[in-house]
Amino acid sequence: MPDQRSVTVKAPGKVNVQLAVGGRRDDGFHELATVFLAVSCYDDITVVPSEGLRVTVSGPEADRVPTDDSNLAAQAARLLAKQYGIEPNVHIHILKRIPVGGGMAGGSADGAGALVACNALWGAGADRPLLLRLAAELGSDVPFSLLGGAALGRGRGEKLEPLPVGAMYHWAFALSDTGLSTPAVFAEHDRLRATAGLEVADGPVPRPRPSAPAVQALANGDVWALGAALQNELEPAAMKLRPSLVDTLKAGVERGALGGVLCGTGASCAFLTANEHSASRLATALQESGTCSSVRTAHGPVAGPAPV
Repeated sequence: MPDQRSVTVKAPGKVNVQLAVGGRRDDGFHELATVFLAVSCYDDITVVPSEGLRVTVSGPEADRVPTDDSNLAAQAARLLAKQYGIEPNVHIHILKRIPVGGGMAGGSADGAGALVACNALWGAGADRPLLLRLAAELGSDVPFSLLGGAALGRGRGEKLEPLPVGAMYHWAFALSDTGLSTPAVFAEHDRLRATAGLEVADGPVPRPRPSAPAVQALANGDVWALGAALQNELEPAAMKLRPSLVDTLKAGVERGALGGVLCGTGASCAFLTANEHSASRLATALQESGTCSSVRTAHGPVAGPAPV
């Protein structure tokens, strides 16, 4: 695709260094406190003028990505066009590298990338506050996918506070060839809480709080402290739905990870390592363990999407 009028944006995936889950709100979402870190696993979103809106996808998992109006990149183009009273006449091509359905916000990255790319292609002039507002309309993770770096997310994850980071962190990812349904994981989380005698609506369930050790470790550049602070309160629910995740997380820690954590609602697992070489070595060991379908390495924090 690209021609002289095209715009290409690289949009990163993310890791939830910490994810605390509160009760279910009246709108059906759960109150969250989460520490996001953008990592160097990118989708490329290229946009060119077209007679109408269409989406195409390439990459190893292209067949798992919808190309209809359920695609967040298509929704982003329509939303931005509506804001300026123009037609969303654009061809969006996604080169998919972020694992599909792995909890690394690949769809959200595409939505954020499409906002940035269409804004540049059309010369719309939308500023960052407007883009963040539109991103929040698209989905809970899209605002962070737009922001990049590291941030504390509250609400359903869309209320962001940038966080200082004192080092570059290196990760090995154990990937699954099938994802987990986000609604199913939250439903199982609520079921487990109800079984434990807690209400799923806000009340007896404690309000989620950001992890002070995780935030401090990020700021200090303390990779060992960060490894010890990794936490995702959705892990028990995800493990009930996908028991093999127990073996995957165990394999990473036994093979030298400083800590392991489920990515979002899964089914990818992220393992923090001491350096780039350790990440590469751990990825090889994870592949050999037979507990995952494929592996990936990445580092973070990285910047949010921008034209290249």
